[in-house]
Amino acid sequence: MFELLPGTGLALPYGAGVLRFGMTEREAQWAVATLADVRESWVCQAGWAFTARYQGLELHFSGDHTDRLGRPEYHRDGFAGVQLRRCDPAPTEPSAVPVVLQGIDLFGYPAADVLAALGPDPHPAVRLPPAGSPSPDGYLPSVWLSADGPGKGAT
Repeated sequence: MFELLPGTGLALPYGAGVLRFGMTEREAQWAVATLADVRESWVCQAGWAFTARYQGLELHFSGDHTDRLGRPEYHRDGFAGVQLRRCDPAPTEPSAVPVVLQGIDLFGYPAADVLAALGPDPHPAVRLPPAGSPSPDGYLPSVWLSADGPGKGAT
């Protein structure tokens, strides 16, 4: 089970640890590598990024975010955000691995049920796809967690 911990980071399955916001790229990659192969990636305005696949999920991590306009208040050192995305872009069944926020498995129930339980904006640092995306009867395809709310280091 992956657990989204707003303000803290992401708890990994099987006691592999917690990726804490602010940790270095090496620390984050080391923890994720205990579960899956880590591949370098790229994210706009991030100093580093990497991806991993785990049981039908793609995980996209990034850190050392900067602002393209050079505003220091938008700079974020270390691990700053993660996107967990289903490999199936239009999932029609629960994920093999729970992705939990506030005790609710985001990928384990139809999107309408999840959004009804959490609301469309469950936390400023968590972004969910809009209702009806990709289909009204489907499951959520992705979730984003950032160290800060929208506009400050969000991935």
